[in-house]
Amino acid sequence: MEQILKETNNLKTFRWIAIAEGISYIAFFITMPLKYMMEILWPNKIVGIAHGILFIMYVVYAYLVTEEQKWTMKRFALLFIASLLPFATFYVEKKYLRTK
Repeated sequence: MEQILKETNNLKTFRWIAIAEGISYIAFFITMPLKYMMEILWPNKIVGIAHGILFIMYVVYAYLVTEEQKWTMKRFALLFIASLLPFATFYVEKKYLRTK
């Protein structure tokens, strides 16, 4: 079934946050070996703080957009679960957040 999205500021912002959150998640795969194998701590701290902030923003905007677009809580659950899986926020942005 074709989805019809209302292009709103929250939706545009959520798209950017979804991409940034996915990038920060990938950055963890780089900084974790630095932290645990080479004992270089500061990159992991910076990425960790950024990722934490982006994760919280992602979940908040997922809820706001869910309400704004009148999506079901099932869709919100899908968006939330995507925030926990590497690369899934890129899929969500492409499949659910783009207006055609």
